[in-house]
Amino acid sequence: MTTFLLVPGLFLGAWVWEAVAVDLEARGHRAVPVTLPGLAERAGADAGRIGLAEHTAAVVDLLDEYGPGVVLVAHSYGSFPATAAADQRPDRIARVVYVDTGIPEHGESMATSLAGAGIAAAGEDGLIAVPGQLPPGVPESERERYYRLATPHPAATATDPVRLTDAWNTLPTTGIFCVDSGLSRDVARSLHATGAPRFAKLAEPGVTYFELPTGHFPMLTTPRELTDALVRAAAGEGAGLYD
Repeated sequence: MTTFLLVPGLFLGAWVWEAVAVDLEARGHRAVPVTLPGLAERAGADAGRIGLAEHTAAVVDLLDEYGPGVVLVAHSYGSFPATAAADQRPDRIARVVYVDTGIPEHGESMATSLAGAGIAAAGEDGLIAVPGQLPPGVPESERERYYRLATPHPAATATDPVRLTDAWNTLPTTGIFCVDSGLSRDVARSLHATGAPRFAKLAEPGVTYFELPTGHFPMLTTPRELTDALVRAAAGEGAGLYD
């Protein structure tokens, strides 16, 4: 049995992992979907004052509770608190899996990353409003559920810079790319080819990749295929960057 700690992206809570969690548990694994502070059932009047440190601490607490041997899964924005937590607790983690997102660099924030270029400005309440449109491909039933359950996101978590050492960098890592949203192994190879130090890890031993023919929310569009990739990633499977 493998424990999968599932960290969601912007505006989301544990609810977004429901189908994946059910499938993982049906296959004999433990699934721990995460709701970060200030979101979904943890939203409240103080949500606008929550920063990246609080989100990171929430993931660290769960690693302490469920580790060692955790497969830490991060979707989109979740890569920031998940990587920061992995940097603090590398001994609790068997593998980090990044779902349709890049790996943050020390000092970077979600808002300053390429993935965060379109983040809206915060309102006076310190929250980023839920966007008015999901990308194509999300089933209508899941669109309805998204707009019913998604919550405004604490803005500081997206603008606070992530603090990292090299402690997390030795962990086995998997990238699951959703090709319809623009990420792929071809893109990763082009980044690695620049020779920039931040992209060196992309081709290291122990780093594997999967590609899914879907958009940015595979837990809503292709949950079974995403679960397959997670289980295989936990077993060390997947293609290398240049395979």
